[in-house]
Amino acid sequence: MGEVKTPRQWFLWSIALVYVCAFASIYVQIPGLYGDEGILPVRLQMPKVQRPLLEQESLLGLGPFLGLAPQQVLELTCLVGVALALCAVLLEPLRDSLIYFLLRLLYLSLYNVSIMDVLLLEAGLLAVLVAPLGLLRRRSSYRYHDPVSFWLTRWLFFRLTFSTGVSKLASGDPAWYDLSALSHHLENQMNPTPLAWYGHQLPDWLLRFGAVVVLQSEIIVPLVTFFAPIRRLRLFGFYVQLFLQLYYILTGNCSLLNLLSITLSFSLLDEEHFNSNTGPKKKKGQEKKPGSCGQMVSYLMLLVELAVYLFILYCFITLFKLQINWEEKTLSSKTNFTQKEFHAFLEVFQELTIWIGVLSFTWEVVSAMLNCVCTRGIVSKLWSLIQWALITAAAAAVFALSVVPYTSMAGMSASKVLPAVQDMYSAVERYQLVGAYGIQHRMISTKGRPEIILEGSYDGLTWTEMNPMYKPGNVNAVPPIVGPHQPRLEWLMWQAAQGGDDTSPWFTGLLQRLLQGKPEVVGLLQVDKAQYPFSQKPPVFIKAKLYNYHFTDPTKDKTHLQAWWRRQYKREFFPIVNLDDPTLEKLLEKAGLKEKFPAQTGSDTPVSQAVSLIRDHVKGLSGSLLLSTLLATLAGIFLIKAVFSWFLGGRKPRPASADHKTRKPKEPSETAEKSQAAAPSNRGGKKDSNEKKDSDKSPRKRK
Repeated sequence: MGEVKTPRQWFLWSIALVYVCAFASIYVQIPGLYGDEGILPVRLQMPKVQRPLLEQESLLGLGPFLGLAPQQVLELTCLVGVALALCAVLLEPLRDSLIYFLLRLLYLSLYNVSIMDVLLLEAGLLAVLVAPLGLLRRRSSYRYHDPVSFWLTRWLFFRLTFSTGVSKLASGDPAWYDLSALSHHLENQMNPTPLAWYGHQLPDWLLRFGAVVVLQSEIIVPLVTFFAPIRRLRLFGFYVQLFLQLYYILTGNCSLLNLLSITLSFSLLDEEHFNSNTGPKKKKGQEKKPGSCGQMVSYLMLLVELAVYLFILYCFITLFKLQINWEEKTLSSKTNFTQKEFHAFLEVFQELTIWIGVLSFTWEVVSAMLNCVCTRGIVSKLWSLIQWALITAAAAAVFALSVVPYTSMAGMSASKVLPAVQDMYSAVERYQLVGAYGIQHRMISTKGRPEIILEGSYDGLTWTEMNPMYKPGNVNAVPPIVGPHQPRLEWLMWQAAQGGDDTSPWFTGLLQRLLQGKPEVVGLLQVDKAQYPFSQKPPVFIKAKLYNYHFTDPTKDKTHLQAWWRRQYKREFFPIVNLDDPTLEKLLEKAGLKEKFPAQTGSDTPVSQAVSLIRDHVKGLSGSLLLSTLLATLAGIFLIKAVFSWFLGGRKPRPASADHKTRKPKEPSETAEKSQAAAPSNRGGKKDSNEKKDSDKSPRKRK
């Protein structure tokens, strides 16, 4: 693989942007989720015996030193994370290893006390290895070992994509084996968009073919393209995954998983892909014609590339029995393998993919070492080799650790992993250096989308629904556009409805806070008070029902043309309770949510005042509105920078002097060769340049 300077910058920029969305999204929800008046107060989760600061798993131990309450520590963590990530997005010099280390430390602290994305923790660790360490030096430049550390992002992207696809079939999900999963997924996903409703109206044969495309894109395409030595195959894999993620975003809102998948996909690109259209064009006379050996290699690579495309097409036709009905103009598809046969496939290809990763990683390591050896100057060569050795050791350790969770996916055995690697993984597991993806695949419901509907009443006779902002409730409400905001309460309710669990501590805390009318928790359901029926007075009684939701079908539901959903009552999810109900008291006691001591109030320090002031300014804003404002502001700043760059670059240069006019302009190729020759700033380089100057000044040279 060629140079990765530009893809690396895109990766680091995107990771910083994902951090902005992650920290800002959880910051808005902290008061309602983990605040003193929230569903699960974080102060109740703190250990009674304080441990040393370095032994704690989160930054909550800094609260007493800063005069902050536990809730304010979480808010300060998010604010610092947003500030650092914004700086990294806007300023390239701040996309530094030290900045990404601090961002990961802050996010890990939130992960240990709340529900956060594991994938961002591993991608954040890779950003620490990929980013240059330039803040402690005057300048940071491209390093020869960058392809080694950047290769880890491609390995993570492969594990994520391949494991996600494999888990669909390894779990034995009937919806994926009969290829009806896509139709059910459109209405069962976390936050469907209006486009998901329109997609659900597509013909059944087209949705079945879409399920085949998804399985092929997540299983076959990564196998044959991600580590291919042919550049065009990697580009093919990149665009396949890009279009797949865009489909998920358009039909299911933009989540952190989608953003991180696109971010990791940059590892399939190289410098040539970005500079092919922007580089200087050579004249016809300057173009070098490849020799006979070069032409033979290019033809051979083209044949291999065509063979890969034909293999993908062969898998489409044979594995899923694709047949075209020309009379009806339809395409039929059906899986041509059983679950037992698929597990046999995993047993073979699980170990094969690991060895492919080893070979690809070894190639990058050897190539980087050769580049270091070819560096001019003894000091520069030694320093480059030291950096290469350190980065290679760190990358090899991360790769070895990642094999443990990768082999734990459904149908695979971890017995082939070395015991030393398993022991090392167990020792560092709490730091979330690597993660397992696709293991806990949830079966797609073919009976509709289960949803928990909360109802409140003042007298126990008349009940009113409390519909949340970001999930189906009112059948006539348009599916919301959430964007990169991650509504945690809706996610918890969606998970509880899928699993049928009504005894979770968070659900008990939710009922208690709604009965108390706490505005922080009410704001998680509805920011607009006009949309919340109990904004003036909290309900006396609350109950929860479970419904099955389906997208409406205009060809069948003639009486509900204005509705997006139709629903059917399934069962009672939680019985009627009030604040004095013994059942609720018992559940609160069991969950450890009984108020045994008063809430801690922070000291009146400048830091505490600043945190409270910022909270007062964003109070009442929804998470989607806050993130949209942040992203729009960033887009405006980049637009202004682009306009200024165009304006300054478009100005006419000053007229050159007579001496400059007589000089012959250098060709771009000569300039590039001289800049590369002068790149290593070492004594050897300076000596060579001095010798050249002396030779230019010699009498023979002047003649």
